[in-house]
Amino acid sequence: MSKFTSYTASPDRPSIHSFKLRGARMTLAQEKAMNAFWPVFGINPDTPIDPRATFPDAKRLIMEIGTGMGESTALIARDHPDDGFFGVELHRPGLGALLARINELGLTNLRLVEEDARVLLAKYTPDHSLDAIHLYFPDPWPKTKHNKRRIVQDDLLPVLAQKLVPGGYIHIATDWLPYAIWIQEVFERSPLFTGGVIERPEFRPITKFEGQGLRKGHVVTDLKYFTR
Repeated sequence: MSKFTSYTASPDRPSIHSFKLRGARMTLAQEKAMNAFWPVFGINPDTPIDPRATFPDAKRLIMEIGTGMGESTALIARDHPDDGFFGVELHRPGLGALLARINELGLTNLRLVEEDARVLLAKYTPDHSLDAIHLYFPDPWPKTKHNKRRIVQDDLLPVLAQKLVPGGYIHIATDWLPYAIWIQEVFERSPLFTGGVIERPEFRPITKFEGQGLRKGHVVTDLKYFTR
């Protein structure tokens, strides 16, 4: 039986979630990775984080919202050893897979947090403590009736601006064009950010998921917004 607390709603959590938890059944390897490496690289739910205390010598402190299976997360951390990374995820198999990757690559600059990103940012992250936030391929919730579940909403931007350092940024990638347009419209309404569509930066690897989408003709849009 897993030793880790699963996500449950409570009065201090959003009633509408921007994620849907897929099957939580882990492979044996993922379960072993969780048991072996979570005590070293994991931050338990509802635990305040202090990014600078965790990585006192890091040049930049970066949070990734929704690491999925951790493919790009691990590679970016590997390629930027002077930066400190926090990966936020609730999908257990993804956490287990990424922990195994952390061990395989010998990473020391990445910590994982099992928490709803909105709750973590609003309640447990110090103000002006992050240099950047990565949000790669969030669920687009394509049906109109589900648009309210998209993580990029008007009320999220003040929280992001409060947690980022002055001049900090959020980098978003999506393969759903209507969501890319939605993101631009949300940020254009805010006086807190400036930016827009950019070319895919070389540091962001093309994952297996993204490659499959590109082969199907999907258009991937990268967007980058800086705090004013």
